[in-house]
Amino acid sequence: MPLPEVVARLEDPYLALAWGELGALDSVREERGVCIVEATLGYPAHGAIAGLEQRLSQLVGMPAKLSLSFRPPVLSQGRAIRGVKNIVAVASGKGGVGKSTTAVNLALALEQEGARVGVLDADIYGPSLGIMLGVPGGRRPDVKDEKFFVPIKAHGIVAMSMSFLVTRETPMVWRGPMASGALTQLLNQTLWEDLDYLIVDMPPGTGDIQLTLSQQAALAGAVIVTTPQDLALQDAIKGIEMFRKVGVPVLGIVENMGLHVCPECGHESHIFGAGGGARVAEQYGTVLLSTLPLASEIRAQTDSGNPTVAADPQGRIAQIYRDAARRLAARLWQIARTAAAGPTISVSDD
Repeated sequence: MPLPEVVARLEDPYLALAWGELGALDSVREERGVCIVEATLGYPAHGAIAGLEQRLSQLVGMPAKLSLSFRPPVLSQGRAIRGVKNIVAVASGKGGVGKSTTAVNLALALEQEGARVGVLDADIYGPSLGIMLGVPGGRRPDVKDEKFFVPIKAHGIVAMSMSFLVTRETPMVWRGPMASGALTQLLNQTLWEDLDYLIVDMPPGTGDIQLTLSQQAALAGAVIVTTPQDLALQDAIKGIEMFRKVGVPVLGIVENMGLHVCPECGHESHIFGAGGGARVAEQYGTVLLSTLPLASEIRAQTDSGNPTVAADPQGRIAQIYRDAARRLAARLWQIARTAAAGPTISVSDD
């Protein structure tokens, strides 16, 4: 069988489809006993290249070298935000499940995988993005043309938050319409420039802010964050149902605090329960993007303004976030491909 046909059979690790079927291959050739492959994927996957080269080598029976490019889909159309290709909401049904930590680390992971990424703190009442990204208190975004905010850059991504506009001690004692109006301004009056993904850290719950975002911006998808605890899972289900009602695809579930490993003896325990995220994902036809351990370093690194993916990009926990980022981006590509293919019409004689 010709070498290109063999390589075309490589199964994508996140979509379970052959690269030939995905149209991912740009060129395949052999040079001095090495299979040289150039490919373009619809999700960033810089951290997966070594593993893909190993799989290619096993498939073709010779050493392989992979040159991987990234071409993002564009799903946030219609009410799109200028300069943003895809808007992804990171949400939870309740507070205290690690939603903001997840949003920041997923944003950083997508950037490290090769995408241009921004993050918006939509939690108007309790903005925490500045602290998490290590932005000094009192730093304000520049203003362009007297009406546009220039987002602040930190750890390779750009960010905007209400915390950049007020002091950290200032409470936002606003009614719902005022908070919704503030979110609309942050969305539309920030100069996002050529972003592949804008990650939106949502406030907990299913209220005004969530509805405003769904109405003001065309969300490409949503990620639900939960813990294995039954009460948290019930609230996560409410979040899933909310996005389904407004026509936003749920890209997957991130389960935090899924496992605790004793640092002294190595004993593993499921303090908050086990397997809950996977059960909910199966029930609602989505996927479990990742299960994160209950680890003190995640909290400590985030509190210090140096989130895990930035602090230790090759570490075990950072690799979990990076794998989850590739998986959610691949899901977006899958949705875009399905939409481009259009509906399937079948005719029968019944």
